[in-house]
Amino acid sequence: MNQSLMTEFKEDLKDFREMTEKFYAKEVSIKDYKGFSGGFGSYAQRGGEASMLRLRMPGGRITKEKLKFLVDAIAAYDVRRVHLTTCQTVQFHDLGMKAVCDIMEQAMEVGIITRGGGGDFPRNVMVSPLSGVEQGEYFDVLPYAERAGDYLMGMIKTVKLPRKLKVGFSNSPANVTHATFRDLGFMAKENGLFDVYSAGGLGNNYKMGVKVAENVKPEEVLYYVEAMVRTFTTYGNYESRAKSRTRYMQETLGVEGYKKAYQEKLLEVKAKFKDSLLIKSSVSAEQESNTEESVVNIKEQESQLKNVAAYPQTESASERVITQKQAGLYAVAYHPVGGMVPAQKFEEIYEGIKNAAKAEVRVAPDETLYIINLNAQQAEKIHKITADGAKNLFETSVSCIGSTVCQIGLRDSQGLLASIVEAVEPYHFADGVLPRIHISGCPSSCGTHQIGKLGFRGASKSVNEKAEPAFAFYVNGQDTQGEERFGEEWGVMLATDIPKFFVELGTVISEEKVSYEQWYKKNMDTLKNIAEPYLQK
Repeated sequence: MNQSLMTEFKEDLKDFREMTEKFYAKEVSIKDYKGFSGGFGSYAQRGGEASMLRLRMPGGRITKEKLKFLVDAIAAYDVRRVHLTTCQTVQFHDLGMKAVCDIMEQAMEVGIITRGGGGDFPRNVMVSPLSGVEQGEYFDVLPYAERAGDYLMGMIKTVKLPRKLKVGFSNSPANVTHATFRDLGFMAKENGLFDVYSAGGLGNNYKMGVKVAENVKPEEVLYYVEAMVRTFTTYGNYESRAKSRTRYMQETLGVEGYKKAYQEKLLEVKAKFKDSLLIKSSVSAEQESNTEESVVNIKEQESQLKNVAAYPQTESASERVITQKQAGLYAVAYHPVGGMVPAQKFEEIYEGIKNAAKAEVRVAPDETLYIINLNAQQAEKIHKITADGAKNLFETSVSCIGSTVCQIGLRDSQGLLASIVEAVEPYHFADGVLPRIHISGCPSSCGTHQIGKLGFRGASKSVNEKAEPAFAFYVNGQDTQGEERFGEEWGVMLATDIPKFFVELGTVISEEKVSYEQWYKKNMDTLKNIAEPYLQK
């Protein structure tokens, strides 16, 4: 990142510390503090007695240096609650006044920026978590995403957006970053180019993105980022906060009108910036260098690999060691239940990889950690270290932090997931009988409930004239490119009934000895019949 910009960000931290001290002295209201602190990536938690801090990890990438910082900060400030987010960031929770200010300042020394982690700013640029190492990927999109992220960070001081802007890059049709329905998304193609989508998003008034360009050269992505920003600042709604997201431009301009407006801005950008926004060929050189180095490493490992079992890549959730496209190298998946990482786990992982030359950690949009670029022995070691994670597909379910922590959260999404896991555990359902589910505590969709096979969104239901905790129920969401669809809302379930629903569902599917995926294709009506008694009238 530009060093002069980093200097400006550092100078801003004095204002954050001053305002935070006033907030904890009860001189500033929660509402006023939220409007200020969000731009620094921090919010007061529910009750106003503690803070959370969102540590941006561009592309979800945590280098060993950044990982060591997390380890040291957790130890120094006794951080006990850490959550992985669906925007590929790491959130520290339950921080006091000194801790939140100190960690924010110290993080910058290792290149971790919290600025823009909240508020009306560009958010963390998302990337397929195994980009660069994944078998079958079209190409490594991470270097281009990192350039885009730096470019957007440069706008924080100069451009006033109507609302937050989310950008994603996908290396394959798996589309785990939801690039086809982000504010701006770049979908890699087999021909080495990108298709570009815009004005999509989850949450209220969710929309699929509009394809605004095809066959875009990767080195030109910054022109498309700048065009998006200019379209948003020109046509975005600055008057109504509720409608200040790019997807509302599909309503005001129409789909074709939006596409036309975007392409006009793109021409304007190309005319103004000429060749100055082209990403230099150093990106390709980096990719070639990484490949060459991996070949050298493989030769050094050949004798080790003869005595260590290699782990094949599989589709089973319980098989966590993944064969990379670099021969002889592996990635290990670790999904802490609910995305809640035991604080000491970062130190254990760091100790396990600190001597592995190219090892690093990636945060995935589904709250999984991937530890990549490991040889067979290192993979075996990390596999043991992370054995406390999800034991099956269902336990890899996605959940936001929930209302016990979040100011705007309506329901306890973490509590719901924990109660379901506890309810189904005695039945020992086979892996895959219950699908991965997605839980959001409110309509903001931080748990991406709208794209889950089964999804839940915090709601309220009156029972005997008393408001009871409940969740809206969504069915059959999908994010794979070409098959994208948002889940259909079927009704509302009481939070106390949902664990019983999953016990019944798992029991029915187990009797047929198939996975949920296989079962649902032939049994949508049966699912409706199972759900019906739990849906509130």
